[in-house]
Amino acid sequence: MATKAFKEQKIDAIKAKIEKAQSVVITEYQGLTVEEITKLRRETQKLGGDYMVTKNTLAKIAVKGTEYEPLTEKLSGPIALAFGFEDPVSPAKAVAKFIKETKKATIVGAVLDGKLLTEAETKALAELPSKEELYAKLLGSINSPASGIANSINAVLSQLTRAMAAVRDQKAA
Repeated sequence: MATKAFKEQKIDAIKAKIEKAQSVVITEYQGLTVEEITKLRRETQKLGGDYMVTKNTLAKIAVKGTEYEPLTEKLSGPIALAFGFEDPVSPAKAVAKFIKETKKATIVGAVLDGKLLTEAETKALAELPSKEELYAKLLGSINSPASGIANSINAVLSQLTRAMAAVRDQKAA
C-alpha cells in the first residue's frame, strides 16, 4: 500500500504537469503492455507533451480547483493522461496515431481551455493540422500574390525581349 508521502508526491507531480499543460487527453490504456505505454509516452514527448498513467483518485485531487477539473467526470477505470505542453493538439495527435497503428487503447475525452471534449471532439482535434502545417499554409497564402506579381512582370519582360529579338531579326534580313 502506498504511503501518504508517496501519494502527496504523485499529486504534486500531476499538479506540476497540469500547470504547464495547454490540453489534457484522457485515454483508457487497458490491454497495453508496458512497452506499448513506453512507446506512446516517447511519441507524446517528441511532440512536446507527456503521457502518464495515474490513479483516478490522485488525479481528481490534483485537478481540483484548476481549469482541468471537468476531466474528473471521465476519471473511471484504467485511465492515463496525455499532456500537451507546447501545442494543445499534439497529445491528441500522438494518441490517435498510436491507436490507429496498434488498434489498442481508446480515447475517452479531453479538456481544452477548461471545456470537456467528448471522444468524437477529441478525435476531430487530432485531425487538425499542426502549428507548422498552419504556418506553412499561411506563408504560402501570403507569398502567393507576390509570386503572381513576379510571374506577371517576368512574362511581360519575356514578351518584350522576344518582340525586340523578332524586330532585330526582321531588320537584319
